[in-house]
Amino acid sequence: MPAGAARAGKLSPAALPLFRELGGLKRIYSATAPGSIAERLFVSGWAALVRGDAPTQVMERVVGAALVSARLGDLDLAALRALGVGDGAVEVLDRAFGAISGDLEPALRERLRGALSLGRPAAGNTPAFVGKLARQPRAGVTCPGAPRIILQPAENHAEHCLMVAVYGVLASPWHGADPVRVFLAGMAHHLHNADLADSGYSGEMLLGDLLEAVIERARDASLGELAAADPALADTVRDALAPIAGDQTPEARAFHVADVLDRVLEIEQHMRATRLSMTIVLDEYGLVHDGPVKAFHDRILADAGLA
Repeated sequence: MPAGAARAGKLSPAALPLFRELGGLKRIYSATAPGSIAERLFVSGWAALVRGDAPTQVMERVVGAALVSARLGDLDLAALRALGVGDGAVEVLDRAFGAISGDLEPALRERLRGALSLGRPAAGNTPAFVGKLARQPRAGVTCPGAPRIILQPAENHAEHCLMVAVYGVLASPWHGADPVRVFLAGMAHHLHNADLADSGYSGEMLLGDLLEAVIERARDASLGELAAADPALADTVRDALAPIAGDQTPEARAFHVADVLDRVLEIEQHMRATRLSMTIVLDEYGLVHDGPVKAFHDRILADAGLA
């Protein structure tokens, strides 16, 4: 591969709508269980890894489920079957997948499509760091010498790690990277924040020369929990994390595409919400959509001065 070819990749503004839509999984909830879909996919992904499921299959199931859930929310395979859809459940998932995945690299797209019939990984036991990351909020916007900008609701580290893992898999073909290694790096890159509260860039600068040692100590504590559950998996995760301190390998580059995009798109989401208008909601999104009483609804809104 010529020098710089991987860096050129296929990332362009055209990729952002899909990434933005997937980022919404941090804010989609239902009555089925506490936590956002992103948080629960993170937890169930780690449960699957720890109980010995092949990392390749875990990657395919989690990323495929994320794509489907962006359109169907918590109407996953198990929910559809519980509602009596039966064999048609996979067809529904496939339609949702097809509606969102058209721009994916074809070989990766088919790998992920093939995992839809397995559904999301089942919940199960996880090391303590998994629950801690789900409870640990992200710092928001920080800068040395300035007060923190706090945006609510705050994402947590489980949600961020899940989205970086998903984005990283989608970016892997752009750099010729192994999507499984990128997925594991995304899932694990904030292990240190299980014990290290996130004070952002400001806190990192204030820690100064202590920062690297503090992060290493906190990360080793989480990796120790993982090693107690599965020593081989802990070694695999360490290996996946090793290159992401730089950008020299295909896996590191795909990871950093995902990490920086999720960091920035998360803040952009809050800014986009402030620009929302009734014209967008009613005209572009059809909040009062077609149906037998649509005309009457339109008259109600007109009489109320809302349309």
